[in-house]
Amino acid sequence: MFNTLPWPAEPESNQSNQWLQFGSNICLDFHGDPLSAQLVVFSDGNHHMALAETVETFQQQNDISIFYATTPPGVLLSLVKQGYIQMGNLQLSRQPHVFISPDFIMQKLVDSGAFESFKPFMQSRGNVLLIKKSNPKNIQDCRDLLRDDVRLFLSNPHTEKASYQIYHSSLLAVAQHLNINEQQFNERLEEGHPLMVWGQQIHHREAPQAIYANDADVAIVYSHLALRYARIFPDDFSFIPFTGRNNDPEKEVGNLQTSYFINAMKNAGDYGNQFVEFCMSDKVTDIYQRHGLKRPE
Repeated sequence: MFNTLPWPAEPESNQSNQWLQFGSNICLDFHGDPLSAQLVVFSDGNHHMALAETVETFQQQNDISIFYATTPPGVLLSLVKQGYIQMGNLQLSRQPHVFISPDFIMQKLVDSGAFESFKPFMQSRGNVLLIKKSNPKNIQDCRDLLRDDVRLFLSNPHTEKASYQIYHSSLLAVAQHLNINEQQFNERLEEGHPLMVWGQQIHHREAPQAIYANDADVAIVYSHLALRYARIFPDDFSFIPFTGRNNDPEKEVGNLQTSYFINAMKNAGDYGNQFVEFCMSDKVTDIYQRHGLKRPE
């Protein structure tokens, strides 16, 4: 009935008592038991695969229960400010001990008094084009995004401003460096263009789903997200840099990298500060490097 991606549990779970239906009843970005958790971590979702391994490692070392959320950052900021979030018929009111997000979200938490400062945590390595493994449209580089038979998925400019701005600016900057007509891209990226497919709220799930369901032909995503999709769905996805298969997105002029920041809340609980310290360790550096991210330069 539904052509939906069978997302794996994060972290992987052997629990048999599960109730879900991928087309209508599944919650992917809230992990663990919010009632029993001794540590609660809120993070933007764009590096969720690395955070999952980090949380699992810390959990095993300390033998504690952890609940963590990996939605777009504005959602979690709203949860902190409003005191709850409504998910269908379920209401969640747990507050975080640790928050991870881009700097403009962290600054809003500073302004609200949640903590006094924040520290650099990790950084992306640029952005790429996510495509079907078979590449039926023969997409070779960003110039193909201007073709009349190519539908482009992009995160929503209103509900996911951070990723949208990075993707939009990177594409235009790389195109300008390649002497591609910027006006053509500006026209293609208009919200009403018939070949544009826009995410709604959670592009790190929606982008691969749109390609998998044949609703889009290509998506602009962080390189570490594309790496994740290719690893867990190797028969479905591949990815290429903006300027072609043999190029490194980190070396593409204008291909922006995103920085993520971290801090414990004033109410850090028994483990919040320990978790932040753990996130600064070499072990976590190695975890994030395996998932395609790096420490800030």
